[in-house]
Amino acid sequence: MPLFKLSAEIAFPSPLLADEDGLLAVGGDLQPARLIAAYRSGIFPWFSQGDPLLWWFTHPRLVLFLNTFMISRRLARDIRKQRFTVTFDRAFALVMTSCAQVRVEKGEGTWISQEMREAYCRLHELGYAHSVECWQGETLVGGLYGVALDRIFFGESMFTRVSNASKVALAALVERLKAAGYQLIDCQMTTRHLLSFGAQEISGTEFLDQLNSFIQTTVPDGKWSDGCDDVF
Repeated sequence: MPLFKLSAEIAFPSPLLADEDGLLAVGGDLQPARLIAAYRSGIFPWFSQGDPLLWWFTHPRLVLFLNTFMISRRLARDIRKQRFTVTFDRAFALVMTSCAQVRVEKGEGTWISQEMREAYCRLHELGYAHSVECWQGETLVGGLYGVALDRIFFGESMFTRVSNASKVALAALVERLKAAGYQLIDCQMTTRHLLSFGAQEISGTEFLDQLNSFIQTTVPDGKWSDGCDDVF
């Protein structure tokens, strides 16, 4: 498959032209309009510091239909114990930074560069990107972030510094998304961790069908912070 080079025009080739690994295109920028156009087509940026900007459409695609979400008995017990306070959109930049830091501390690479943080913080200010935070007292101990378009949430990354904190953040996210009429979470990459929550692989074609069904508008839904904290 050819690797497409993007121009100044905000346009992408057909996602179905991505190679076996999901790589589709190179170049472009991380301006909000291009990012929204990418997510609308199931495409996302993923590249290391110093590398060219790369765009991906992974297939098969791991997705979590909200009505199939499941949690373990241990996690259910943790939630009942109300070990954490969960907030939404209270510390977006800190969640992104923490996702990167935890990976680096483990000796893993991270794609969450300063350029990526600035780009997604812009999306957050515009009401497209959202975070879920897990706190113990004043300490952020877990969380996740992603992009929301109409009835689909595109998960980007999560982190935890205390056992089960990121899992509680995910459970809180699913609860909020269900209440708002969302249908699924795009998980991008297949992992055993996400499969344990009921996520499943679907073909690239089926994923595009889901996007067409559940993204009828790209108007942002604004900040999720409502001044109320949930105790989990």
